[in-house]
Amino acid sequence: MVYAIVRAGGRQEKVSVGDWVTLDRVPEAAGGTIELPALLLVDGDKVTSAAADLAKVTVTAEVLENLRGPKIVIQKYKNKTGYKKRQGFRAALTKVKVTSIA
Repeated sequence: MVYAIVRAGGRQEKVSVGDWVTLDRVPEAAGGTIELPALLLVDGDKVTSAAADLAKVTVTAEVLENLRGPKIVIQKYKNKTGYKKRQGFRAALTKVKVTSIA
């Protein structure tokens, strides 16, 4: 089994060929391709973690869609002062499908 640990928007994701992964928004339209930098490559019993060897590894993914995550509600409240504040947030996300690890 071949899989890689890649850096994706401040996080690390474990991916293999055919996986669908949701990342932070990338500046690529749906149908485009992106390359993700590999941090670790596992090919059966062989584990590659040297930076010189990982520079040759390319993890390619196809952008499926740009979407927004679920709403997160932020509420602040201070007792006895009448202060309350409500704020919402939805993260901008991109769903990608890993097409090759080479």
